[in-house]
Amino acid sequence: MDKPKHHIFVCASFRAAGAPQGICHKKEALGLIPYLESELADRGMSDTAVSATACLNLCEKGPVVVVYPENFWYGEIDSEDKIDEILDALEEGEACEDHLIN
Repeated sequence: MDKPKHHIFVCASFRAAGAPQGICHKKEALGLIPYLESELADRGMSDTAVSATACLNLCEKGPVVVVYPENFWYGEIDSEDKIDEILDALEEGEACEDHLIN
């Protein structure tokens, strides 16, 4: 397998004890992953990986999505429309300014 050009991480709120805590899982962040994967496939972005993560410790901004290697951190990503905006920007090689965590 080739190294991905981009890696999108979706906070799943998992903690060391294993139980999800925090906001992201309560706001259905994991439900975004199937949409992300299908949208990436539809856009031909096979060079992009998607993973769920442990808690990213930004609960006040949840759900949180991070794009590497660009190091774009996005907050309050709670809809498919916001995912579309992030992917549109990523295809252009830019950050989606409307949802960046500063």
